[in-house]
Amino acid sequence: MLDRLTSTLNFQTEALVLRAERQRLIASNIANADTPGYVARDMDFAAALRQAVGTGGTGAASAVATTAPGHISNTVNGRPPVELNYAQPAQTNLDSNSVDMDRERANFADNTVRYEATLRFINGSVKTMLTAITGQ
Repeated sequence: MLDRLTSTLNFQTEALVLRAERQRLIASNIANADTPGYVARDMDFAAALRQAVGTGGTGAASAVATTAPGHISNTVNGRPPVELNYAQPAQTNLDSNSVDMDRERANFADNTVRYEATLRFINGSVKTMLTAITGQ
């Protein structure tokens, strides 16, 4: 019973962490919009979420095994890193910068709304469990 309660929260938690990481990537793209030669990065959110929750993708199999705590690993907080993609420029620039501010603003707004929705799902799940536990 407890595993069914936590599975929904685990999924939403992974989604929230990935949304925060994507928000950081988009903010980095926006911050480097005037940097010559900067190449915009983004992630395939659906593939990253599948990998994080272990349904399809490479999952933990892509993590490098370490033999001692001081060895370098390609994991972040026990998770394999998210595979980043290069954004395709809509038009060429003289400074070879691939940041499209219109696309980045749209992605930033979309990701913000989805981040807020994920928070609301988590909040609703917790309230539902609390109501079921207390019986009120």
